[in-house]
Amino acid sequence: MYPDDFLEKKLNTRKQDNAFRHLSLPEGKIDFCSNDYLGIVYHTKLLPGTGQLASGSTGSRLLSGNYPLIEETEKKIAAFHHAESGLLFNSGYDANLGLLSSVPQKGDTILYDQLVHASIRDGIRLSFARHFSFAHNDMADLETKLRQSTGTLFIVTESVFSMDGDLCPLADLVRIAAKYQAHLIIDEAHATGVLGKQGEGLVQELGLEKKIFARVHTFGKACGCHGAIVLGSSVLHDYLVNFARSFVFSTSLPEHAVDLINRAYTLFPEMFAEREQLGKLIEQFRQADTGFEKLPSSTPIQGVLIPGNEAVKKVAAVLQEHNLDIRPILYPTVPLGRERLRIVLHAYNTKEELTKLINLLADLSASMEKKEHTVTEEGL
Repeated sequence: MYPDDFLEKKLNTRKQDNAFRHLSLPEGKIDFCSNDYLGIVYHTKLLPGTGQLASGSTGSRLLSGNYPLIEETEKKIAAFHHAESGLLFNSGYDANLGLLSSVPQKGDTILYDQLVHASIRDGIRLSFARHFSFAHNDMADLETKLRQSTGTLFIVTESVFSMDGDLCPLADLVRIAAKYQAHLIIDEAHATGVLGKQGEGLVQELGLEKKIFARVHTFGKACGCHGAIVLGSSVLHDYLVNFARSFVFSTSLPEHAVDLINRAYTLFPEMFAEREQLGKLIEQFRQADTGFEKLPSSTPIQGVLIPGNEAVKKVAAVLQEHNLDIRPILYPTVPLGRERLRIVLHAYNTKEELTKLINLLADLSASMEKKEHTVTEEGL
């Protein structure tokens, strides 16, 4: 065996904090976990074989990896999202990394919501610009920090937050960005396919496309495939082709992957019934009394707070035993004391399945409350 026991120190710390992560399989349970909001992953229109489409692209886009289908798909998606141009990346992580590490320069300032995704944080960290977080969706805190900022200013946030499921105050952000001449970057990963009449995302739903410097739409959630696109002007497109290292130095997506993206963008805009069903399930869950605190959310992502890694893991384990695939979100992924169940609703979930979940949560909450009450009485 290779002597790599030096790695064990940090792993042991994770175990001591009851925060050790491991991989697990869904094992056929009822899905309240995945980001396949519309059930598009196994849709028959995405399942046919790839035929003569290449399984590899043979190189980066700037060398041998560019081809007609990938450029056609970029134009199709840009047109759908009312953008001048779009550039495909291999993943949402790559898109955020490339965009945020290359555009802001030394002397510039990036202000980002404290709850943004790790890919955004990592892209910012690779930038030479100064960067500061602002309190989640707190426009007063954002303005205070904008007044103290120098250089070209960038505001970065998500339209739908991946762990809380709430929306950013986009209209307020647009107003503040204009006031301070800041450039808005919006990650629409969890809004794509879900928000808006055709699943076009929050920016278009509010008609604010022309007010946003850059939008990132990813395809690994409701689109049911893989990859991402950065939308903006043709100047931004050319800039990223020249300076975004995660684009320049990556082998491009193969034809069969881009074909899936293309077909997903033909499919999900017409999935009106699925979005309507999602809305009904969201309303059912919001109206239900689970006994636990629920985070405010009008999206398929519903957070149920159960503070403490041990406590939330125990509740998740019971739900798993009842054939419900729900995973605990532990500290340090979320702040200490804000550990939760991340419950994801899908168009293919039924009212009966959700009722089962709600009733189980209510029973577990009552049981935990009774146990705490007994412990308190014994202490007295």
